[in-house]
Amino acid sequence: MSPWESVAVFAAGIGAGTINTIVGSGTLITFPVLLATGLPPVTANVSNTLGLVPGSISGAIGYRKELQGQRGRILRLGAVSLVGGLAGAVLLLTLPSDSFDTIVPILIGLALVLVVLQPRLAAALRKRQEAAGTDPGHPDGGPALLTGMLLASAYGGYFGAAQGVLYVGLMGLSFHDDLQRINAVKNVLAGLVNGIAAVFFLFVAEFDWTAVVLIAVGSTLGGQIGAKVGRRLSPTVLRAVIVVVGVVAIVQLLLR
Repeated sequence: MSPWESVAVFAAGIGAGTINTIVGSGTLITFPVLLATGLPPVTANVSNTLGLVPGSISGAIGYRKELQGQRGRILRLGAVSLVGGLAGAVLLLTLPSDSFDTIVPILIGLALVLVVLQPRLAAALRKRQEAAGTDPGHPDGGPALLTGMLLASAYGGYFGAAQGVLYVGLMGLSFHDDLQRINAVKNVLAGLVNGIAAVFFLFVAEFDWTAVVLIAVGSTLGGQIGAKVGRRLSPTVLRAVIVVVGVVAIVQLLLR
């Protein structure tokens, strides 16, 4: 890797760490840059996955205030995310990418619809449950959310672009909570998925350690930047950012 390529990868790591903390989809920044340096796709993917783990941790630390009181939620969803992330990592090395390439843009599109309509859908669901005399709140989101998070985590272990958009869309519909608190949980879950996938890849895949270190340092810095910027955004603005990033992700995935 030349000096200029190293600078580009480091800068991409900062950008990815920032956007991952605010929304997700940082892989859409780092992955193309790694490919441009000449790395094979699988090597670029696994190196990117490991390099982004410190960025997720950094972002979660930046959102530590919003994580207060969510320990039980994180433990439940975290367990599901670990299983899904490991499954996705196994799929990356055993299945062709064609099937995921087809369904991923559809999943992201559905997630964006959930993000946009989340306030209205959640309010309508809450009214219906209250009218039926049931508790409108679910501590873990119920079986539907757990299933959705399992599948989203499997996708995250496989590739991960716009994984955060999927998470926010699913949790936003299921939890009657502030979007910033949901975003904080998203950062923790993304870190768990990247972490479990990276551990698996350590035993079975080949890394470019220069790329890993550059992305790790860059994404750690970006995680702190993203936390400072993201937690100041209003729910409406944050929703708008998620939609813009999600649309860009769909376009890039369809064109690659």
